[in-house]
Amino acid sequence: MDRIDLFRTFARVVECASFTRAADTLGLPRSSVSAAVIDLEARVGARLLHRTTRKVSPTQDGAAFYERCLRLIADVDDAENLFRQTAAQPSGKLRIDVPGRIGRLIIAPALPDFLERYPHITIDLGVTDRAINFVEESADCVLRVGPLSDSGMIARKIGDLPLINVASPGYLARHGTPQTPDDLSDHWAVNYASPSTGRVEDWEWVEGGTLRTLPMRGRVTVNSAEAYIACCLAGLGLIQIPTYDVRGHVEAGQLVEAMPDRRAEPMPMTLLYPHRQHLSRRLHVFADWLEALLKRQLLSDL
Repeated sequence: MDRIDLFRTFARVVECASFTRAADTLGLPRSSVSAAVIDLEARVGARLLHRTTRKVSPTQDGAAFYERCLRLIADVDDAENLFRQTAAQPSGKLRIDVPGRIGRLIIAPALPDFLERYPHITIDLGVTDRAINFVEESADCVLRVGPLSDSGMIARKIGDLPLINVASPGYLARHGTPQTPDDLSDHWAVNYASPSTGRVEDWEWVEGGTLRTLPMRGRVTVNSAEAYIACCLAGLGLIQIPTYDVRGHVEAGQLVEAMPDRRAEPMPMTLLYPHRQHLSRRLHVFADWLEALLKRQLLSDL
């Protein structure tokens, strides 16, 4: 390997915390990855990694060298693309991961427009509601809805996703329409459990600039947006959900808004990508396209 390839290999091992996973993401034999790191340590004259049977982690020197490697890799990528960017369209594969319904309802139907604009880019679209590991799943960027817990990633804020309280007409006919949060003790909710943690989300609303929460009783608990909406349509209780998810149902009269002045806080929507991908032109054009699409399709209210 040339020197920059050694840097790339070392950086991937640090990010994967494993020679085997790094080799898989790079499409190389594990022996080649191990040999590359040994070669690099000999070149720099320092031990860069702690190696155990369970995990690989950078030494103090390795952590400092890793940060320098990221900058050098980015500089090389930028130099290689300096003239190519003006001479040709961006090309290559992008691996994207997005929440389920946003992927199915918003992004997938719009992808023909993007691919027509950029015919030399191909998209590997992951559609899931669980949090993924960037490196292990070789993702170039991930769309996240909600508070962020990722560190070391570039975060591009898209906007705040408005939420709405809704129930079916049948449910409201049987149980009445809540007018204030004080009425919620007489109502049922379809409870939503986080796919990542299993924690059941409380009912939320903003009152006087303060976020309030309340555990709601429910006969059904789900862990996907699809099931959440389906149970609400079936009359099993109230739900709180992003407005775009149920706009069609509300307009068709299948769902009815409740307590419009007591909505939950909007949810932040953020595009995340690793620092090492910051200068990729194909990622840059996709991020610009995706931001415009999401703002147009998702951030408007009812």
